[in-house]
Amino acid sequence: MGGVRNGFVVLVLVLLAATVFGLYRRRRDGRLRVGNEMRLTPEDIGAPLGERATLLQFSTAFCQPCRATRRILGEVAGMVDGVAHVEVDAESRLELVRRLDVMRTPTVFVLDSQGRVVKKATGQPRKVDVIAALGETV
Repeated sequence: MGGVRNGFVVLVLVLLAATVFGLYRRRRDGRLRVGNEMRLTPEDIGAPLGERATLLQFSTAFCQPCRATRRILGEVAGMVDGVAHVEVDAESRLELVRRLDVMRTPTVFVLDSQGRVVKKATGQPRKVDVIAALGETV
């Protein structure tokens, strides 16, 4: 009888830990946080920087949220003059992925006009958050 009880306790603890982790991930997912002040060049990202800011997106081929993120960032870049949207295939640019500590896709960086990382988000950001981050940047 003690074995069943111990198994039940372990099950409850595992479910509790999984729930806490899920809530943590949900809270942080897609939130734009302060960047690390690293500077990127057009050569680093394989495209010119935007005149005022650059939305840099790391994606992979089979990433469903990457498609929605591409649409959101493209719309925002189209709305704000001087803002470029650059999408990088994470699998083909592993050296840059490691350098920027990209752990999953999509990951979005907001760069200022000089290429400094101002904000970073893992997961699909909300359009209003991207616009707010650009407002702080430009």
